[in-house]
Amino acid sequence: MTPTETAPADTAASLPPLAARARSTGGSPVRDILAVTARPEVINFAGGLPAPELFDAEGIAAAYRDVLAETPARALQYSTTEGEPSLRAALAARTSVRGLATDAEDILVTTGSQQALSLLATALLEPGDTVLVESPCYLAALQAFGFAGARVVAVPGDEDGIDPAALEELVVRERPKLLYTVPTFQNPTGRTMPAARRAAVAEVAGRCGLWIVEDDPYGELRFEGERVPWIASCDGARDRTVLLGSFSKVMAPGLRLGWLRAPADLLRACAVAKQAADLHTPTVNQLAAARYLADRDLDAHVAHVAAAYGVRRDAMLAGLADTLPAGSVWTRPEGGMFLWARLPEGYDTAALLPEVVRHDVAYVPGAPFHAGTPDRATLRLCFVTQTPDEIAEGLRRLGEGLRGAAVSAGA
Repeated sequence: MTPTETAPADTAASLPPLAARARSTGGSPVRDILAVTARPEVINFAGGLPAPELFDAEGIAAAYRDVLAETPARALQYSTTEGEPSLRAALAARTSVRGLATDAEDILVTTGSQQALSLLATALLEPGDTVLVESPCYLAALQAFGFAGARVVAVPGDEDGIDPAALEELVVRERPKLLYTVPTFQNPTGRTMPAARRAAVAEVAGRCGLWIVEDDPYGELRFEGERVPWIASCDGARDRTVLLGSFSKVMAPGLRLGWLRAPADLLRACAVAKQAADLHTPTVNQLAAARYLADRDLDAHVAHVAAAYGVRRDAMLAGLADTLPAGSVWTRPEGGMFLWARLPEGYDTAALLPEVVRHDVAYVPGAPFHAGTPDRATLRLCFVTQTPDEIAEGLRRLGEGLRGAAVSAGA
């Protein structure tokens, strides 16, 4: 080839070597399942998708219209990394009313609460650092910590969540950077950590110098029982807990609005990490959310959504005994979006899934939610996306699929 000639147009450059974190961290099994089951005829119990017909589309649209009509230059301009002052103030007020005194300066607005996890991982974790998690654990948290190169260790627990004695033993032995927990309507199990257990976890944190990341995306979606105070409000944990929140489950996930509440030095470190990631969360979305909070009654809207979700949970619970194999057990959440089921010994829900999907229904196998040894007989079901009638039909299909898979496997 002479100096004036060029390479053929169809010759592609070879990919540069991927970073170790990109090579070692897999994709989300939930996202992979959603891609496979995107057909409209599939009743999808796999995704954690809020019911779209319950979005306050009119109220949100009005908030955007008002913001763009009254302050278009500000709404369409760059903003501060920490977030729009009006939204930070509103979030601080909502947090304070719920029992945790908070100033606007304590809040960093993030592009979804998932970004808050990524920012904390960037600010706090070195490759090889230990992070303690629940078992099972929110899948995207495992991804975020794994992508940072952390060593993730599961804390033993029971139906009430983390075992405080086992937690203390691991803190002493492993010297972790932090503990991550979703104590209210946990993803994937739907369980809620009782107040006494939260106080015990906070006491361990204060005595052993443990930092806690408390993720609360579902806490407002309660349809029975009494609200349990945040771990962040417990003695011993007040000055060493980062509290995460989100509008995804109570307003709309498409807004991509979350936040973290943290001590000043850690908040500043997260803000620097955010500057490197996306500069700031979209201004117009923040201003629209602040306007919605000022003009509308979000608490009344959430109560309406939670009531509908309670009916849908009941519809799923009513059909599980006839759907799952004899000997199966499942949780009964008081709120949130998910329940967790365990089939009898010998079942592998990942191996069963392809046959189930052929019946136009889907769930998430439980194995990927475990940081340690996976329990392959478990699965997660989301009960909020479909109506009660659709849930009944989905459970009928699920039962047929499970029975068909068992026959194929010679069970």
